[in-house]
Amino acid sequence: MTKKVKIIEFLVRGALGICALVTLITTIGIVLVLGSETIPFFEEVSITDFLFGTRWTPLLEPKSFGVLPLVSGTGMIMLGSAFIALPVGITTAVYLSEFSSLKMRAVIKPVLEVLAGIPTIVYGYFALTFITPILKIIFPQTEVFNAASGAIVVGIMVLPMVASLCDDAFQSVPKALKEGGYALGATSFEVIGQVIIPHSASRILAAFILALSRAIGETMAVTLASGANAQFTFSPLQSIQTMTAYIVQVSLGDTPQGGIEYKTCFAVGSLLFLITLTMNVVGQSILFRYRRSSK
Repeated sequence: MTKKVKIIEFLVRGALGICALVTLITTIGIVLVLGSETIPFFEEVSITDFLFGTRWTPLLEPKSFGVLPLVSGTGMIMLGSAFIALPVGITTAVYLSEFSSLKMRAVIKPVLEVLAGIPTIVYGYFALTFITPILKIIFPQTEVFNAASGAIVVGIMVLPMVASLCDDAFQSVPKALKEGGYALGATSFEVIGQVIIPHSASRILAAFILALSRAIGETMAVTLASGANAQFTFSPLQSIQTMTAYIVQVSLGDTPQGGIEYKTCFAVGSLLFLITLTMNVVGQSILFRYRRSSK
């Protein structure tokens, strides 16, 4: 190995190490910033009241700090969008990888990329002006701002991610496995259900986790479609507020810095951070177990 190659290798390793260090420092910084305001918040508000209270009015009198209305609103958006994006995304990926012609694939792939590139605020207006009127025709009791509209539009937003990742997973399945299934007399659907999908299960699960994390973190589209009414409800036809939408509301600058109202932003952010962290840890644990059992 020449001296020049050694120097290049050293520089590359150094650059990669710096990138990893920046990621670590950024994560630690986020935890410290959230903790610096969250701890004082819980010195004034009981953590039990915060986690299990069903009334969230920190900006109004009388003040109440039960975060369950925000959690339920976020959960409805996440589950509703998953109900749309996951089955449709897998079905689209199966069609692209197994049934579509090259010409059709060349059309569908760019369309998915266009969907992924549309600004989220455009999706919000689309939900408000197109999806909600349709829901009102089907369910007249639907409110102008409602959880169902937000869930549908977020499902459309994360659909390209699910379809693309699952398509890549299906494309990576060894051709010999597919041919072996057909050689045994299996139909196309049997090969898909018993060979391709099981072989790609870990990567499909990873796509699901990314999609759910994306749905939890969505802000503008949900704010426009679902409103900012923090109420504890499980009706998808009513207005709700998500955790991210509340953080945006407090961050607009109308709330005085240092007050209890200001600190709620960090408390909600910390809870959202813990939820997404737990999801990723559980997902990684499932992936690890699956990979170990498949060896």
